[in-house]
Amino acid sequence: MSVIDRSMYLERLWKRRWNGRVKIITGIRRCGKSFLLSNLFKSKLFEEGVDGSHIIEVALDRREHDVLRNPNKLFDYILSRISDSGRYYVFIDEIQLSYKVLRDGVVLSAIAPEDRELAYTTFYDVLNDLASRENLDVYVTGSNSRMLSSDIVTNFRDRGTEIRMAPLTFGEFHRFKGGEKSDDWSEYLIYGGMPVSALEPNRAEREAYLSGLFEKVYKADVIERYGIENEYVLDMLMNALASSVGSLTNPTKLSNTLNSEARAGTTDATIKKYLDALEDAFLFSKAQRWDVKGKRYFNYPMKYYASDLGLRNARLNFRQIEETHLMENAIYNELVVRGYSVDVGAVRFAQTCGGKKIDAMHEIDFVVNRGADKLYIQSAVSVDDPDKRKQEIAPLLKSGDFFRKVVVTGGNALPHVDENGITYVGVIPFLLDETIIG
Repeated sequence: MSVIDRSMYLERLWKRRWNGRVKIITGIRRCGKSFLLSNLFKSKLFEEGVDGSHIIEVALDRREHDVLRNPNKLFDYILSRISDSGRYYVFIDEIQLSYKVLRDGVVLSAIAPEDRELAYTTFYDVLNDLASRENLDVYVTGSNSRMLSSDIVTNFRDRGTEIRMAPLTFGEFHRFKGGEKSDDWSEYLIYGGMPVSALEPNRAEREAYLSGLFEKVYKADVIERYGIENEYVLDMLMNALASSVGSLTNPTKLSNTLNSEARAGTTDATIKKYLDALEDAFLFSKAQRWDVKGKRYFNYPMKYYASDLGLRNARLNFRQIEETHLMENAIYNELVVRGYSVDVGAVRFAQTCGGKKIDAMHEIDFVVNRGADKLYIQSAVSVDDPDKRKQEIAPLLKSGDFFRKVVVTGGNALPHVDENGITYVGVIPFLLDETIIG
């Protein structure tokens, strides 16, 4: 059986063993979370001599474990599997399927409305208890960002640590495929990095798999989980986001577009609700707009990027394969996987247009931060034309600071620096070599 190397995530898990916290692996469904935990991580444990009887596995999406979605039964089951004083590993897959249960003897009507959540036992209670036991090391996977990521600090009471998993980066994809870099890049732009898609050699099968995955898994999941009432509006919104990855937008603009072009009959509030649902399901990710000189965020507009290029292309029936937008999306995803905080930059300066000076906001594709480290990145398939090059680097030169500046172009060009101190590099080496940006 072919196995795709996910060593980056395996290392992150391995470093967190026995740290007294619940290791929470989040990410879009089918990106490899379960395989990472129950195959790659477990195999490494076996290599270290861990006895299989000391690994307790529960998959809440399997029929045989339906009853364990009750957190009380889950807790009792795990404790029943402990037969000695040795150390045990606990793996719980798809933890978001666990539901809350009213505590015994509690009369809900006797509790103030603002305190009623405390009347229930949840999986947070179970995981916190298990993590507090010195002989248990707890790992869970989940596909819902709101249920896990945003609540880790509050609900896990400092007993949770998140490991966000993504579809294959281009580096992971290329190492698995092992073809010519440019050929693998062309394939990645079309089919993305969902592991099952990468393992499938037949292109027609890959397209069918990705299309079915979007419709039957992600869309169906969003509709059920978030109570989506207007499936048509959701479809039109997903199409709009997929068509315009890397374009500035906001709920009002999207609502106006859908109403005028698709007669959606929707509202800003509905679009905002549906956008939140798509983000929570990890289908799309939002990048906020940052005023580089003013040192502040704008509320609107922002950009949305697809979590996987193949899923984005499948949503559009593989009809809009434009390298400009797809390359920008791939760069954004790569930066996020590397642990950077990524914003869209805005720089206000005057520019001559038609003989007149116009004061306007100009865009830097990515303002990238990790700790005290910051850099600016422009994505441009080609800057061979002098006017195009001038347009791309103008916001970088007008940023008013001395942070590092990079222009990522199409192809395989090695890094070089111009007279302004700006680094130019092809997208392929940029995605394959983390040291290029330090």
